[in-house]
Amino acid sequence: MKFKIILTILLVNFYSCVLSDEIINENKIHKNLRCLVCQGQSISDSNSDFAITLKIVVKDLIEQGKTEDEIYNFLSEKYGDWILYKPKLNVVNFLLWFLPYFVLLLGGLIVFFIVRKNVKKT
Repeated sequence: MKFKIILTILLVNFYSCVLSDEIINENKIHKNLRCLVCQGQSISDSNSDFAITLKIVVKDLIEQGKTEDEIYNFLSEKYGDWILYKPKLNVVNFLLWFLPYFVLLLGGLIVFFIVRKNVKKT
């Protein structure tokens, strides 16, 4: 009898741990997805119909055994990279993030050479 009680307690604890890991993973995914209706909120924070539908889609994909990256790839293919708060680095994103630094560096070099040229004249 004690063995059955202990086994039942262990199984309940194991099952609750597995469920809590899935819930934590699901919440992490929800926080990294942008609600396209609210635009300033993640689907975790939004109560729009789109966010609710997307939560159901994420839950279904997790139940199908998809990984976090596979879910992000699926949704970014369907809605574009803008749906992700942390988009993957690609050519377009690279230009968006680093082009201002290149322009700043180029402008600094131009100013440096103009000042240097004026100093040599005097």
